[in-house]
Amino acid sequence: MQSAPQTQTVDQEIPVIDIGPFIRNEAGAKAVVAEIEAAARDTGFFLVTGHGVSPEKTMKLYNLARAYFDLSEDYKRSHGRGTGVLGGVSFSPIADEALAATKGIKTPGDYKESLNFGLRLPGDVWPGQPEGIEAAFHDYFAEMETLARHLRRIFCQAIGLDADYFEPAFDNHLSALRVINYPEQEEDPLPGQLRAGVHTDYGFMTILRSEASSGGLQVQSRDGRWLDAPSIDGAYVINIADAFMRWSNDEWVSTPHRVANPPREKKVSSRRQSIPFFVNPSKDTLIKCLEPFCADGKQAKYEPISYGDYIDLKTKQAFGR
Repeated sequence: MQSAPQTQTVDQEIPVIDIGPFIRNEAGAKAVVAEIEAAARDTGFFLVTGHGVSPEKTMKLYNLARAYFDLSEDYKRSHGRGTGVLGGVSFSPIADEALAATKGIKTPGDYKESLNFGLRLPGDVWPGQPEGIEAAFHDYFAEMETLARHLRRIFCQAIGLDADYFEPAFDNHLSALRVINYPEQEEDPLPGQLRAGVHTDYGFMTILRSEASSGGLQVQSRDGRWLDAPSIDGAYVINIADAFMRWSNDEWVSTPHRVANPPREKKVSSRRQSIPFFVNPSKDTLIKCLEPFCADGKQAKYEPISYGDYIDLKTKQAFGR
């Protein structure tokens, strides 16, 4: 007999859930669904283990991206700034983006830089250095697509939808893979400047590969406290994002989060690198209240909107346009 999934709880607020039994259709699969539904309603954040993502492909992307960020600023700024290549790469230098602007908060640009890629997103020609970086992005992107499908099926079972209900919306999905470098802060940040300002993610959900460091991911609790998200080797942080919160009539929550600055008095390196995968539907997908969330006389809180229109608004806010 297979054992039930092992669920840990960090600070009793951000659960760690082994989704292996669901993926393998073993005993304990229903418990996985129940744990994830509870987390999606309570905090919008949880960690997953037992996901099957290749550690080799993960580390290859991590190492090649780190090598890219170590290149000269002139080299980095001479690549990834165009938009003429579908499925190309995009480079965002330090302070180029201010995520808090999406919440109506004016701050300096975030103290981070990033490489960004999506199969159906505009970018630029891939750089020649370091060798193999384009293939590494593609390989890891495919790993994330598989994990995202598993999670969507869990969501469907939790909501009471057919297992593949969401899949047509992801036939031509606009998911994006980003590797973010949070460099050492050799000088004091500007007033109000964080590594990443307070924000919620825009799409369906986010799958984050993070690492332990001073100055890391913080999640806002329902009572306004900032909780340090745990960093567990091999686990992924999952959070519900805005479009899905809207789809669920605000019953599954998209929770504000940020990346804090490291303390000024630090004895070890605070450089940090994270790899978020933003799971986004196709631009024509209509985001409207799912029937189970509008049953028994409940009214939809929002007018239907296409995902393309929704993401366009959010992106313009983040980049000050």
